[in-house]
Amino acid sequence: MSTFYLSMISMIVFVMALISLSLQYKHLLSVLLSLEAATMSLFMLLFSLSNNLMYSGQSALILITLGACEASLGLAILVILIRSQGNDYVNSFSSQKC
Repeated sequence: MSTFYLSMISMIVFVMALISLSLQYKHLLSVLLSLEAATMSLFMLLFSLSNNLMYSGQSALILITLGACEASLGLAILVILIRSQGNDYVNSFSSQKC
């Protein structure tokens, strides 16, 4: 029964992360934090499902590794953008500038 509650909580957190992503898109840091919350909730969901299906959890380990790589890459991009432009406003990013 506890895996059911864990999967329900992770689904609720995923929906909340998507709502946060759609409402708070002014700064790049808030976008990255929303994406990280969605990744961690998917990790919790995969972990609860793998415990329920008697898998060894290797897929959950792969997902948490990819989540850590995504977080480090996002922070590196954030630092580069702040150093080059001086801010992290999403609306100041333009694909027209080269």
